[in-house]
Amino acid sequence: MGTIWQPTLAEGQGPKYKLVALTIREGINSGALAVGDKLPPVRELAWQLGITPGTVARAYTILTDEGLLEAEVGRGTFVAPPQAAIREDVWNREQDSWIKELEISDTDAVSLFSPRLPDMGQVALIRSALRQVADVPGEELMNYPTRDAYAPVRQAVVDWLSHLSLGPLSERDVVLSHGGQSGIVLVLQAILSGPKPVMLVEDLSYAGFRRAAEVLRAEVVGVAMDKDGVLPEALDKAARDSGAQVFCTTPEVHNPTGSHTSLERRRALLEVAKRHGLEILEDDCYRMGSARAPSYRSLWPEHVWHVSSISKELTPALRVGFALAPAGRSADLRRVAEYGYFGLARPLAEATRILLTDPRLKGICADIRERLAEYVEVAVNHLGGHELQWSRDVPFLWLQLPPGWRAAGFCRAAEAQGVQIRSADEFALRDGRAPHAVRIAVNAHVSLRSFEAAMQRLRCLLDNPPEQISV
Repeated sequence: MGTIWQPTLAEGQGPKYKLVALTIREGINSGALAVGDKLPPVRELAWQLGITPGTVARAYTILTDEGLLEAEVGRGTFVAPPQAAIREDVWNREQDSWIKELEISDTDAVSLFSPRLPDMGQVALIRSALRQVADVPGEELMNYPTRDAYAPVRQAVVDWLSHLSLGPLSERDVVLSHGGQSGIVLVLQAILSGPKPVMLVEDLSYAGFRRAAEVLRAEVVGVAMDKDGVLPEALDKAARDSGAQVFCTTPEVHNPTGSHTSLERRRALLEVAKRHGLEILEDDCYRMGSARAPSYRSLWPEHVWHVSSISKELTPALRVGFALAPAGRSADLRRVAEYGYFGLARPLAEATRILLTDPRLKGICADIRERLAEYVEVAVNHLGGHELQWSRDVPFLWLQLPPGWRAAGFCRAAEAQGVQIRSADEFALRDGRAPHAVRIAVNAHVSLRSFEAAMQRLRCLLDNPPEQISV
């Protein structure tokens, strides 16, 4: 269906591509553009508005990624129906009409948005821990949390992390959080100050950093990176130009690429951080098993904050994370937690202690890693002929798309084949540029047969890119 929409560029300050996007949004909101209406081709709209085609193309891409528009290969760009809008809320997205079963299942619809762990015995351990919690003395279920009462839980966390190089660490440096994202927010609350705080992140980075910044009204500045992590010269310039207070990074398992920051690069970045007085927030939530290099916290213990959780190693359902303060800064972190929510619920904290001290747990974690590695191997067998970045101990893969595919278009084509994956755009800053790449998570809630079938469908798409790229 076509449209006789006659746009006039919206007034306002800022980049013209944003004004184009605003113009289209206003057209949709006013009813001038209805669901199914076809927008003018890029060059035609650019001529009407007196701007460059690239400006219009960028606006179309932004609105397509938001779900307001949808592009169909060879046909054009259309106003999307409301239900096609992309939701950044991972909880909503993963509870849609996808896989509802908790058991391993054969299915044609496979969600590969976020990693899903196999049950290798941890469910039984969690149930046992919860049953033990039910028998604790009544007074423990009737009082507010206290620091002293939670000391055994924090010590269990220290012991659980003892195989890592984290520098000096005592139970008083640990604050229990509601998952890794909560830990990130706690740390940023303890660090950021002033009316317009600034934080630095990798150009491609975990979206939770940006969401935390929005909550705290902080500005986010992206820093250029290569396959080894953030570039020291780029960090130096960004810190100098922005006056940032903190650098947020995922050096052990970078999300979304799965890459690893070498010890040499870490040392170079630390020198930059020291020159500019930057704090470092080290997100270690995707590490499974041993680390490949000493943590930033061990290399600079006075200014590095470390966040991890049990979500990627055991289960995301309990929402338990750990925020580790730098040496001498634990009071700041505890104060933020106590002012925010007093502390983790006592039954949950006690269940965490029981779980982390169970002698069977480390063996179960090793079994989880081995099972996930089987899925990774299947993916590599089918997609390895393309530019694929992967590791046996990382529950997702990073795929650079071949010529002919753009990330948003590939994700839509994959979803039409029953496979949901994440576009690189979801990990880029709103004003940043994302590569034509996708992240493919391992979903061990479906059978290897179903997962392999999904990989075969992705391989078919990769081998048969569209002849015409539509924006």
